[in-house]
Amino acid sequence: MATAGKTQTADEKIADAETALTELADALKAAGVTLPSLRLDPGSMAGPAPLCLVDLSRCNVKTARALAAVIRAGVTETER
Repeated sequence: MATAGKTQTADEKIADAETALTELADALKAAGVTLPSLRLDPGSMAGPAPLCLVDLSRCNVKTARALAAVIRAGVTETER
């Protein structure tokens, strides 16, 4: 994770993205949702200043509905 006043190196950005990906996969798994194509987008990690995008990719209709239900359950009225 970046700290105030410090710019992350490319390696730090990639490591941070890998950690975020693992955190997301673990949270989804705990909620009973698996995104089979969840990964880091390789194209966004190229070059000296990678963006490191997380690719949620594709899932079937059942998984999409399960994900929507988990998200809805996590949103309270005060957060809307």
